[in-house]
Amino acid sequence: MKVKNSFLILCLACTSITVLAEDTASLNERINDARDVMREIMKTPDNSIPNSIARQATCVGVIPSVKKAAFIVGASYGQGVVTCRTRTGWSAPVFIRLAGGSVGFQIGGQATDLVLVAVNDKGFQDLLKSKFKIGADAAASAGPVGRNAAAATDLKLNAELLTYSRSKGLFAGVDLNGAVVSQNTVDTNAFYGGNAQTFEHILHGGVPVPAAARSFVQTVGRYFRRASN
Repeated sequence: MKVKNSFLILCLACTSITVLAEDTASLNERINDARDVMREIMKTPDNSIPNSIARQATCVGVIPSVKKAAFIVGASYGQGVVTCRTRTGWSAPVFIRLAGGSVGFQIGGQATDLVLVAVNDKGFQDLLKSKFKIGADAAASAGPVGRNAAAATDLKLNAELLTYSRSKGLFAGVDLNGAVVSQNTVDTNAFYGGNAQTFEHILHGGVPVPAAARSFVQTVGRYFRRASN
């Protein structure tokens, strides 16, 4: 009987470890997907986020593979990650959700990648909130594209967030007004080994970049450099 109970306990322990590993693998995959989105977008300078925007960005959020079906049924639009600029580079990432808002930004029923770029300190502070609505709590505009987009300077003065979408290889500014961005603390804590970390602490550079996120953070750092660089 004792042997049987011991075997049962061992099996349960193995099951728990497997579930945790699968969850971790899923989070790692989300981060890698976000990295790939940024690489694909920025590899063509003439049709990417303008240099003038990238150099002044305070935070970058990437929500890969948002599905049209999710928009139709009103479920969560997508899950993504955010990193912010610190004094020493770009921060370790945190996880976010985006939901609600207009269905006007659907593109052909295909999976759509979304990118949020905070362009000033107010945009940075918005991402530290547990939840905010784009266009209401945070002023947002569809971001310009191209190496030297003429509208970039004016948009930076009038918006806190610039918003973009990519579908079928087309990258363009998109209207996300009405969409709600919220912190995904469950996934964030799971990614950091169950240790409760506030978004503010992480995004201010208080946590070392985990190995699984280095490629994503380095990719953002490569393309979102200061003007002095």
